[in-house]
Amino acid sequence: SNPMQTLLLNIFQSKNFLFENSIEKSIFAHRSQHFAHPQLFRLKMRRRGPGVAALKNKAKEREAFEVVGQAAAAENMAHVQSLLVTFKDHLENFAKKHRKAINQDPVFRQQFQKMCGSIGVDPLASNKGFWGEILGVGNFYYELGVQIIEVCMASRGTNGGLMSLEELLRRLRRKRSKNSPDISTDDIKRSITKLKVLGSGFRLMKAGKLTMVVSVPRELSGDDISVLQAAEGVGYTSAEEIEKSLKWERERTEFALETLLKDGLAWIDEVEGETARYYFPSLWKGEGYLDDNS
Repeated sequence: SNPMQTLLLNIFQSKNFLFENSIEKSIFAHRSQHFAHPQLFRLKMRRRGPGVAALKNKAKEREAFEVVGQAAAAENMAHVQSLLVTFKDHLENFAKKHRKAINQDPVFRQQFQKMCGSIGVDPLASNKGFWGEILGVGNFYYELGVQIIEVCMASRGTNGGLMSLEELLRRLRRKRSKNSPDISTDDIKRSITKLKVLGSGFRLMKAGKLTMVVSVPRELSGDDISVLQAAEGVGYTSAEEIEKSLKWERERTEFALETLLKDGLAWIDEVEGETARYYFPSLWKGEGYLDDNS
């Protein structure tokens, strides 16, 4: 079986058992403390006295339940914190044992990242400390982030700062040395998330079924995204096709296409006697071969 699955199964089974038993024990202990006998406890719940006496009894019962609840909550919180510490210890031992797989296998690395996220551990937060020393993952994503910036900057003149995630993955794999660990789209997403702090416009966005990488500060409007979706299948479209598929007026269509042309996100192919076509390099599967610097 998968060693990561085995680790999680053992930890969470023990956590559920201990957690449930701790709740039962704490409630029973506090119930016994405030009510000498379980039958007396039930009688107190059912008794309804008249007037002021009844109100006083209810107030006392509420206070007793509050004490029980607060004590149980505090005890369970301490228990959960203890379990998290145990889980982190197991996680560190797991990381040491499977360091090679984490660094070299992108699928295994993605599963490991998800497992860390489940308890609020971020191996990418810093190059220092345990994760940086044992795994080197901070350096891995730092280097990948630099490569992402280089590839996006080199292709900006071609695609206007917009590229599909799959195309960026293909370019990065071609750029990286043969001895470098393989990477996945999940690795790219994590690196781009960290690049956001630079304020350089790097982010991810959806355009139809595609995930696009944006490397310019400009925000794409809803009309921009709609045009990209209309051209998604073949990588190009025309004003007439947009008006027909999106049911837009001519003025709206022309404004959207001219804006994309101005920002370098689209090219226009005008042939006398034919309908002008607008091409989007970021949607071409062979985009990487348009320039020599990718």
